Amino acid sequence: MLKLKNVSKYYYQNGVVAKGLSNVNLELHMGEFVVITGESGSGKSTLLNILSGLDSYEDGEMYINGEETSHYTEEDYLNYRRSYVSNIFQNFNLVNSYTVYENIELALLMNGYAKGDVKDKILDLIDKVGLNKFKNTKASKLSGGQKQRVAIARCLASDTPIIVADEPTGSLDSDASKSILEILHNVSKDKLVIVVTHNKKEIEKYATRLIKMSDGRIIENKVIEEINKDGELKEVSNKDITYKSKFLLGFRNAFNIPVKFILMFMIFLLISITLISNYSAFKVAQYEENYGYSRVFYNTDNKRIIINKNNKELFTDEDYEQIKNIKDIDYLVKEDLLNDYELYLNSDYLYLNGLLYLKDIDKVSLGRIPKEKNEVIFIGNKNSYYLEYEDILDKEYNIDGTDINVKIVGILYDDSYNNYTNKFYLPKELRDELLEIELPFYSNVSVKIDNQTISDLQIKISEKVPEGFAYLSDFFFKDYQNKEININNQNIYYNTDYQLIIKDTYNMENIKKLNVTYENDNIIYISREDYNKIFKKDNYQSSVFVKDISVLKNVKKELNKMGYQTFLIRDNTTRDSEFINKLFNVLKVIVTIVLILTLFFIAYFLIRIIYKSRNSYYATLRSLGSSKKVCVNILMNEMFTLATFTYGLFIIFLYLVQRNIINLSYFKDITRYVKVIDYIIVYLILLLLSLLISLRYGRKIFKNSIIKTYKEEE
Repeated sequence: MLKLKNVSKYYYQNGVVAKGLSNVNLELHMGEFVVITGESGSGKSTLLNILSGLDSYEDGEMYINGEETSHYTEEDYLNYRRSYVSNIFQNFNLVNSYTVYENIELALLMNGYAKGDVKDKILDLIDKVGLNKFKNTKASKLSGGQKQRVAIARCLASDTPIIVADEPTGSLDSDASKSILEILHNVSKDKLVIVVTHNKKEIEKYATRLIKMSDGRIIENKVIEEINKDGELKEVSNKDITYKSKFLLGFRNAFNIPVKFILMFMIFLLISITLISNYSAFKVAQYEENYGYSRVFYNTDNKRIIINKNNKELFTDEDYEQIKNIKDIDYLVKEDLLNDYELYLNSDYLYLNGLLYLKDIDKVSLGRIPKEKNEVIFIGNKNSYYLEYEDILDKEYNIDGTDINVKIVGILYDDSYNNYTNKFYLPKELRDELLEIELPFYSNVSVKIDNQTISDLQIKISEKVPEGFAYLSDFFFKDYQNKEININNQNIYYNTDYQLIIKDTYNMENIKKLNVTYENDNIIYISREDYNKIFKKDNYQSSVFVKDISVLKNVKKELNKMGYQTFLIRDNTTRDSEFINKLFNVLKVIVTIVLILTLFFIAYFLIRIIYKSRNSYYATLRSLGSSKKVCVNILMNEMFTLATFTYGLFIIFLYLVQRNIINLSYFKDITRYVKVIDYIIVYLILLLLSLLISLRYGRKIFKNSIIKTYKEEE
């Protein structure tokens, strides 16, 4: 039994109060076919909405099987609609982007049916309303009459004890109207059917009760056929919608409206690009800034990896070939000491300094490529301090600490250098000569003569000294001719003892016989062959330089797998103070949070505009018994699907860019240092934004009543 006792309904708009119903008393029972008529504005639709639980009332009481409902919350009305009521709306309230089949299916899915279990029932209902040819046609393509048939079929699908129909035949021709009324009449034998109509004549013959309304009151309540009043309204036992169905509806909603999909795709794409760009900017700051320094290594290039063999043996040619074949290595420097050799060039008017440039050069910005041993190339910024004030090209300089003179014959501009840093490219023959000079400084050298250790002696090369012999100063060693001298060279890689014979001595007057310039009395001159045997043991240590910082650790892993010890310069330099580093990390977090919040509000503002037309969809779900949680879950699944689809395509696009299949330098640059874990983090942020948008918009869905939402959409 459904009973109203002195029920009144008020509407409030712009400070004005209007009465929708006034002290309505009514008692309805199972098996009745109730027809409500009246002029427009008489209150019949308001009465229908209260009976169906789509709208609330202010005064009086409504009873369902004797139970009061004035205390009902939104959730109580939801359970009432799910368990007792199905609606046929005057404006159909179908989902226009769904097919006929999907609209009917929606009612069943919302009541816990599995998609695979409802096909036969849906097809039977489609046959009953005569729409077999249109089962796969979208509702937006149907005529008004066809839409009404779909609405009736959807209503019948729920099999509730109460069917409430607002002008169910208003859009149908006479034959179709008769068919639909026959269906409603047949189901009314074990249900309560309540129909609002303007066409009393057409429907009167099916009615068991006629109600006429005027000005919010019932002015006529005529019982045409007595019905057994003992039957209670039988509650339909429905289950909650399944997780699978919620996912299905979310996925379907993501793609079913092309214009909405394109707009949402653009929003999520913009978010994805912004997040990746932000993430990349911090990665660039983290990886590319060469702000570290070292007390040991002058060349603190972030791309440098120092390598040696685990057993501290010499590198072989086969080793170097193997290393060069590693994919992301840019170049290899076998003689690692040259990486940290700082060259000082002096002239009468200028003093230049810089590290050695150890890659091959095949072109210059000014001048030419070196042709002779002592010709060099200056490499620096176009606005370099040295280039701004001086003309250094074709000028001769002395290498500090040696008697070697060189000429700068070429200049190569490189904007990656700042105005005060530069490098020099030297021909290999000159590099080898400098290496010979430097080698003793990287070892502990001790000299013994007659088993007596002599300190503070330097060892240098003279082309005039025969192999196996040595020349010492006669100031200290005048009487030491033909005595044996032992030179011990010790470093982290080897320990060598080498014996020579003191052939003769030198002084300031006769030193020219050695073809060298007198420096001091603490120098031992030996042959180049002996010098190399003592100091130049090929290479125990080398360096590789990777093509990009982003592959640094990958190359390190490859080298480790091949059995080499690795030392990353980047991880072994002193950076700015800990406070600055911590401040940078805090700033990174703050900027990221602010960016996420900004993206959220911008995205929500745009999505709210795009989804304004979708409010009626969620009102329809609510009319079918959907709770706020279910609506939000479906919306969330839709957002997750759109975000995942967009992000997936974006990742594929970035992959094609990295493979040079698509040539867009911007996207290649912003993803240089982004790893798989970074992409996952960005995706999780994207899902977080989708979740926040869904929750916020979900509150808006339930802000208005179902009827008010429908009216706003009309």
